[in-house]
Amino acid sequence: MSKIGKMPIAIPAGVTVAQDGDVITVKGPKGELQQTIRPEVNVEIKDGVIEFTIQSDDNKHFWGLTRTLVANMITGVTDGYQKKLIVIGVGYDAQVQGQTLKLALGYSHPVNYDLPPAITATTEKNPKGHSIVTLQSPDKQLLGQVAAEIRSKRPPEPYKGKGIRYDYEVVRLKPGKSAK
Repeated sequence: MSKIGKMPIAIPAGVTVAQDGDVITVKGPKGELQQTIRPEVNVEIKDGVIEFTIQSDDNKHFWGLTRTLVANMITGVTDGYQKKLIVIGVGYDAQVQGQTLKLALGYSHPVNYDLPPAITATTEKNPKGHSIVTLQSPDKQLLGQVAAEIRSKRPPEPYKGKGIRYDYEVVRLKPGKSAK
């Protein structure tokens, strides 16, 4: 039995959940999300609660996953998700112009990243002068994918720590040649 899968999800006020075949649609103040549900998982929506059951114990590993995906959708349309990236390095900078994130990362050319329509980005400077890019979206999976793609443009290097990192990420610096 899945401990996560058998927990019901309460539907908050202002959120509507609809099921059309294998597709669950969640609408809320921050947007609308859809998720395709595997046929092994049964979904029951009644009295402001969503419950999940499985047809047989052979496919119980989809039970908790399905429940978590729907719970993330409900959290996304009510509160939304946010990730912060810090751009560290001399001459490194980030700016948002419309739906394009313009990055100066030490290359001979600027790097432009086109943001999907569901993602909003803002930039600011911290007291040390580093650019902080804040990404927000109701879709947790899309937000994580976009943040990972932006970070991959210049991941933090281990000697000086220059590059793009998550705000919670700790980069352990290696000693250079002079440390013997």
